[in-house]
Amino acid sequence: MDTQLSLDAPAPAPRSRLLDVRRIYVEPEAAALPRGQQVLARWPDAELVEVASHWDIPELHGDEANVDRWVRIKTEALVLGVKKSLTARPNGRSSDFIAPSTANGCAMACAYCYVPRRKGYSNPITVFANIDRITGYLARHVARQGSKPEPNQCDPQAWVYDIGENSDCSVDATVSDNVRDLVDLFRGLPTAKASFATKHVNRDLLGWDPQGRTRIRFSLMPDRVSRLVDVRTDRVAERIAAIDDFVEAGYEVHLNLSPVIVHDGWLEDWAELLEQVADGTSARTKAQLAAEVIMLTHNEALHDVNLRWHPKAEQVLWRPELQQGKRSQTGGWNVRYRTGAKGRYVAQLTDLLTERLPSCRVRYAF
Repeated sequence: MDTQLSLDAPAPAPRSRLLDVRRIYVEPEAAALPRGQQVLARWPDAELVEVASHWDIPELHGDEANVDRWVRIKTEALVLGVKKSLTARPNGRSSDFIAPSTANGCAMACAYCYVPRRKGYSNPITVFANIDRITGYLARHVARQGSKPEPNQCDPQAWVYDIGENSDCSVDATVSDNVRDLVDLFRGLPTAKASFATKHVNRDLLGWDPQGRTRIRFSLMPDRVSRLVDVRTDRVAERIAAIDDFVEAGYEVHLNLSPVIVHDGWLEDWAELLEQVADGTSARTKAQLAAEVIMLTHNEALHDVNLRWHPKAEQVLWRPELQQGKRSQTGGWNVRYRTGAKGRYVAQLTDLLTERLPSCRVRYAF
């Protein structure tokens, strides 16, 4: 299936709270593609630095060496590359498949984020210019699946593809038209849906007419903790206030209650948050609402880096008396809440959800 790309030359991007791009690291192959040219046109005054690979930029991906300029890198640097490997990985939790990334990295800097560990912590946005290859691959992959044979926790009818595993699509949409191309693609795929989680309210998406084929999962946690660990994100109240608007615009909207962080008074804080959602959303929104509940997983290496740039966050993220360690598949040392206690925490929060927001079903919790 051919996908019509949005190639109109954009006006130069205005400065924003999240992005003020001063330097763009460019793979030559990406710069030659129409989407690459579009991105470069948005920041015509940026310094261009040619790189052989978006994976190998030591001054950006220098691990904890960048801790003193972490936020500055995220604000001022952008990487333009080409996605080499195109695969849709089976998932089965939030989505049926993880789609090939059209971007990775983020302009935000949440203290618990697992994504930075892959490229070296500061990890600014990398946008992939070969969007036509990605959308073409996805269209063929969806076609091969046929109709969904039976309901599952991802969706009762559609195959769900997570298009934002390694980035925040609402922010990515300010950099290029990649996300819009994906929303346009899934609008025409009656057996599939796109899905992504976000902590940023980008109202430009309201005019995209998704016709129910894109699911936005607004990530929420109690504001008191969010102000500590959700660095550079939109405030929780802003996200809640946007939910009805996105439903009215044709999106399916779910909640991503994540990460759930246990601290003194955590259940009281969650009760207040759920009441805010109940009071701040319409009957139409509540009728289609569902939630994911994801308990915190933290990482020892990220903990060590956070101690240098945001130690207050570690007071709630790193709780050895509540957590146990486990070696990850990639060899890192992760911590999560202790077996037995974690199950109790999940049950307490899902019970609270049933009490305070009874119309919202839980799609999965772990």
